[in-house]
This record gives sequence, C-alpha cells and structure tokens, in this order.
Amino acid sequence: MELTAQGLVRGFGKHVAVAHADVTLTGGRITGLIGPNGAGKTTLLLMLAGLLAADAGSIRIDGETPGDAELRREIGWMPDTFGTWDSLTATEILTAFGRLYGESTARARHRAAELLELVHLTEFSRRPAQELSRGQKQRLGFARALVHRPRVLLLDEPASGMDPRSRIDLRDQLRALADDGCAIMVSSHILTELSEMVDDVIAMTAGRTHPPAASHGPRWRIREVGQPMNTAPTLTFPDEQHAADHLAELIAAGARIAEFSRVTAELEESYIALDADRT
Repeated sequence: MELTAQGLVRGFGKHVAVAHADVTLTGGRITGLIGPNGAGKTTLLLMLAGLLAADAGSIRIDGETPGDAELRREIGWMPDTFGTWDSLTATEILTAFGRLYGESTARARHRAAELLELVHLTEFSRRPAQELSRGQKQRLGFARALVHRPRVLLLDEPASGMDPRSRIDLRDQLRALADDGCAIMVSSHILTELSEMVDDVIAMTAGRTHPPAASHGPRWRIREVGQPMNTAPTLTFPDEQHAADHLAELIAAGARIAEFSRVTAELEESYIALDADRT
C-alpha cells in the first residue's frame, strides 16, 4: 500500500505551520521524520492522520482520495502524550477504541488483551491510566494506535519516557509491523535509535519538507586487531542477518576482528546540518 500527500499547507491565523509538505509512505518501509522544534512535524502528522484539515493539498491512499472516516480507519495515530480517559483502566480504554471501530464487545476485549500482552502491560490491565508511569502510558498509546490493525502507522515521539528495554521492544515491534506490510512514519529526536530502525528519512524545516534521503541499510564499522579506528572501513548491509553472515565469513577466513559495530552518527550529522541551516 502507499500513502501519498502532496502540497499540504496548514496555517493558524497569520502563522503558517506547514507551508508545503510532500510525503510518500510505502508498505514495508519505516520513514523517519526529523527537524528542529517548530518545524511543523506534529501539524503534518495530524493532517496525515485525518485529524486536522489541510488548507491546501491532497492525501491519497493507493491513488484514491479517501473520506475522513475512511482515512482514519486506515491509519493508526500515536501522539507524543497519551491524554485520553485517564480514569479508565488500560483494558477499558483499548476495548472502548475497539468498539468505536465497530468491533463487538467480545472481540474488542480479546484485541485489548492481545495488545496489552504485546506491550507488556498485562499486569497493569486493571489499573487506571492515570496511575501508569510516563513510559507505561507511551506503551499503552502504542497499543491504542494498533487496535484497528491499521495499514499506516504514524508516531510522534513514541519512545519518549520509555526505558531502554521498552525502546528496544518498540523498535522490534515496528520492524515486525513493517515486515507485515504496514507503512510507518516515526517523528523522533532520539536520532541514534531512529537511525537503527528507519529505511528512509524526510527532513522538515520552517514548515517545508525536503526530499527523502534513502537509506540502503545501516552502516557497520569493521576493525581488525591493531587497526587504528580512523582507518577502519564501514560497510552497508540491508539488515542484521546480512551483517552477521559477513562477519562469519570474515572469521572463517581467519580475520582477527576486534570490532564489528553499527555506525549511528550519520543521521545525527544530517540533523545538525539541518538545524544549522534553519531560519
């Protein structure tokens, strides 16, 4: 599947939050959205989610222009703060959203139990959301975005407040969803983690998107025993399995490998350059 947005514009009074945004999200790929504070990222995500009307531009799914209700049914949305029905329990919240998407009560409760297990909140299923920690609320918010099995997933700072274990789980879960054909966009300032999960990156400054930078896969530094760090080569592999296979071949060939590590600085360098150029 493919979501395409062209020429999106949105203003608030005299302030133009999004001046021109073009986005293409493709099933099976994770796209990162980066940019400085105030660049218009959240406003763009809200328009893509069908929760904020654009002043101009179009949004299409597989070439068709859906109505608002159709658009929202295709899309899962996770805002950066939970903010919904804090007095209800985790199970009640997910069940209510399932019912809003047309599921029977029994099916909605079953889906709620599945999702709470996925995000490791089963033991907190009967606890009101207001009693959950910030990180636990983020995990519940992720589960809420998945209630209706969306084909497009939009996440705004999803890892904010999560502990390291939860962040690793989130990264793995997003990759599994992409492998199942979901099109995913993640806005995040945690660039080291974003660089480990995304296939493409869209940059945004002053309300405008810039052409996506394609990633052919993460880079890995390979350093042999006694080799200076600044002379160690870096190679790109499409995934961890290909990287592991290459490492095994090197060792089998007798190479004395002292370091084989993922390089994460590239996206950070791109962001710094982007931030330096903002107006």
